[in-house]
Amino acid sequence: MVWKFQLKNLVAALCQTAGVSRSGYYAWLEKVEQHAIREEQNYEDYLLLKSIYDAHRGKVGYRTFYMALAELLETPMNHKKILRLMRKFTLFAKIRRANPYKQIAKATQEHAVCPNLLNREFEQDEPGKVFVTDITYLPNRSGQMAYLYAVKDVATREIVAYEVTTTLTMEIVYHTLQKLKEALDDNVHPEAMIHSDQGFHYTHPEYQRRVKKMKLTQSMSRRGSCLDNALIESFFGHFKDEVEFKQATSLAELKGLVDEYMEHYNETRKQWNLKKMTPAQYRSHLIAA
Repeated sequence: MVWKFQLKNLVAALCQTAGVSRSGYYAWLEKVEQHAIREEQNYEDYLLLKSIYDAHRGKVGYRTFYMALAELLETPMNHKKILRLMRKFTLFAKIRRANPYKQIAKATQEHAVCPNLLNREFEQDEPGKVFVTDITYLPNRSGQMAYLYAVKDVATREIVAYEVTTTLTMEIVYHTLQKLKEALDDNVHPEAMIHSDQGFHYTHPEYQRRVKKMKLTQSMSRRGSCLDNALIESFFGHFKDEVEFKQATSLAELKGLVDEYMEHYNETRKQWNLKKMTPAQYRSHLIAA
């Protein structure tokens, strides 16, 4: 600045020498000050975003930032500003990489024991009408492979029943079906359906008998089509992103991690597609509507 070097009274002469007008010089000076103020505000906003980013261990996108800030600030930060700050300060979400060895096969015809009644109709508005289910592997430090079997309500996105075990016997699905039955408390939707892939658990005659006894219609994905059961696959992906299950040194510790996450997922983890509500809140919203 000119006065910094004791040249305050030479503004006119210096502007003439530089070939700029005095008004142009002062306009530039004002922009510099405004830019400095804006940069300072950006940095303060970045620190707030960084605290949220660190709390989620980097596994957070702009939608989660928006919902978290909506609870912290009286005036929510615009999502465009969030995206701009994420790019500016490289707050990129740490997302899972696709497994190159798992290619999604195109199902050209129906091979399922049961027809694909769900047919990827994942937009449901009646809780308890459509459930999706699957099993995923949970490698850990206990020395035993573990497995998580879960049942998800398509309308509310809630995990309504789940089981963790170290074997792949039929008991894992039987126990989870029993938990689902208890969760429904005999309040079964007249068009209730449970959808799965064509794994041996779901084609087993005893499993199908129990499903029928619970008054559930069974639906299955087409052979080789992961997208037909995308909702439960998506849940497992988020679970593996957000839970340090590989560090568990015992089955009890692993079950504790799973229990903690299931409570968080259903009760406190807001989802953009659920009108920024948690699954439990969204269930109440659907019932009230």
